[in-house]
Amino acid sequence: MVSREKKLKRELNKRAKKFMKGDTVNTKNIKDKKTKAHVRYANVLADNAATDAALHEKWLLPSTPGAIEVEGDERTWRIKQDEIMKAVDINAARKAFDLSLPTLGPYSVDFTPNGRDLLIGGRKGHVAMIRWSDYKLVTEVQLKETVRDVKFLHNGQFFACAQRKYAYIYDNRGLEVHCLKDHTEVNRLEFLNHHFLLCTVGDQGVLRYQDTTHGKIIAQHRTKLGPCDAMRQNPTNAIIHLGHSNGTVTLWSPNMGHSLVKMLCHRGPVRSLAVDMTGRYMATCGADSQVKTWDVRMYKEVHSYYSAVPAVHVDISQRGMLGVGYGGRVQIWDQALSGPKAQAPYLNHQFRRGEIVRDFAFCPYDDAIGVGHSGGFSNLIVPGAGEPNYDSMIANPFETRNQRREQEVAQLMDKLPPEMIQLDPDGIGVVRAVPKEVQKERREKALEAEMAARRDKREANLEKTRMKGKNKTSKRYRKKQANVVDDKKLRARMLAEETKQKAAKARGEGGRATGGGAEGGGAMPAQTAGAASSAPVAPKDVSAALRRFYK
Repeated sequence: MVSREKKLKRELNKRAKKFMKGDTVNTKNIKDKKTKAHVRYANVLADNAATDAALHEKWLLPSTPGAIEVEGDERTWRIKQDEIMKAVDINAARKAFDLSLPTLGPYSVDFTPNGRDLLIGGRKGHVAMIRWSDYKLVTEVQLKETVRDVKFLHNGQFFACAQRKYAYIYDNRGLEVHCLKDHTEVNRLEFLNHHFLLCTVGDQGVLRYQDTTHGKIIAQHRTKLGPCDAMRQNPTNAIIHLGHSNGTVTLWSPNMGHSLVKMLCHRGPVRSLAVDMTGRYMATCGADSQVKTWDVRMYKEVHSYYSAVPAVHVDISQRGMLGVGYGGRVQIWDQALSGPKAQAPYLNHQFRRGEIVRDFAFCPYDDAIGVGHSGGFSNLIVPGAGEPNYDSMIANPFETRNQRREQEVAQLMDKLPPEMIQLDPDGIGVVRAVPKEVQKERREKALEAEMAARRDKREANLEKTRMKGKNKTSKRYRKKQANVVDDKKLRARMLAEETKQKAAKARGEGGRATGGGAEGGGAMPAQTAGAASSAPVAPKDVSAALRRFYK
């Protein structure tokens, strides 16, 4: 009994490992006791969450992903599509088919987010929409004009086509709904499902964002790097990745007029790029015959693979499989994004009739990949590529008409504004830390304001400290009028100056007259004058109370 419990516990721990998000943090080198306790508690919570997920796995995740099992020295990349079709069930075997359209290709491919509908667009103007569940042709249009790319909008009711001059929007009946004349010479299309934004880029090197709910252009940015033929979105944060002819990949947001990040990825033009569902890894292929995987979190190269000829397209499945297309061959690499470098591809398919691969896309929630080439369209079986368990609140491959309508209303109600598109989606709603330079500047301004307030207060206190009698109404009025200059005051000053000058002149003439009388023999006036001249004169700074003691 004990051994059985131990065995079940070991199996549970083994299943719980795949639900662990990251490695357990080692607390041996943490010296602070409080921090160590917090880290230990976080580790315990993570272990408990993984164990609970493993216990409920058989109810929450009833389906397991597919895979190819080989024996001995067999290699999966040697297995052909004919052998896979013989080994799988009838419904899965129906997914492998070919559409021979040699005069209308090469074709571009796109799937709806729930994998229910397929859209193909030929270079010569042939556009067709196919229901993936029963392979029924929904609509088919001959546009008789060059079609460079096709893209579904929020569901299978509308799709966009990048045609010779403008971009157009059609409905599921093939009728033209809108002509987007602001989007000229478009090469690539992308649609942001959570924001209802249609993104285009083309020969002009201008990235445009258009809101499909009200039809307005949200933003348009000039890349200034020439024509662009590689564009993908990051599903996690809705950042647009562009590949340019100088080997760089730039990251864009509608809120910034310049690129957020610029990475030098190849020594030649970037042909194609893709971002995985987690938003952590990016794959690029260039004209230098290299296929590289990048860690977008650190903007560093993870692995580099060489192809026989320069690859033209790359794509990443829901479970992280990397598809590479070059010439007439499509290779599928498993576990090529992270971990040890893969030594051989998972699957390898060669087209026998000389078709040249142009575009391909993994079908969501299905083990299949749709390949558009010069000879038409081919669908290949890739076991383990699609996610076996789906959330019907996000994407339902088996949705009905009423469910589709309800889902569309829910998407419109949950629509996110373009201002929320940023590199770190977890930073929305978080208090942003102020830079140290700004903090220092704010402290200096606060200190200056405090010193100025203290200085003003001190001056105000000095004005209030007055002697007794200094706060009379007349004194306060004189102080207020001390610095006021008007015509009346100027005339009074001029009159006072004239009076003063006349008095000084009169004193001078009187002194001369007194001196003449003394010379003529007048003794008494001379003595009187001498007594008056010898009297002390009042100083200028003497008060009015003491001025009476002077003459």
